[in-house]
Amino acid sequence: MGFMDNIKGKVEDAVDQHGDKIADGIDKAADLADDKTGGKHHDKIEGAASKAKDALDKLDGKNDDLR
Repeated sequence: MGFMDNIKGKVEDAVDQHGDKIADGIDKAADLADDKTGGKHHDKIEGAASKAKDALDKLDGKNDDLR
């Protein structure tokens, strides 16, 4: 097992255990960015947050942003 495989495994384990918290952090960061820009870039920020959460879901195979 190479170094990158080891890192990938650790990231996947962390996402499995804390995916919901990571998704919450993505939402909070998007909200903060939206507030700081006065909503001027709302669509782009929401799109980026959505892509980040999709990537998170691909890492652990489950939809972490469902509440």
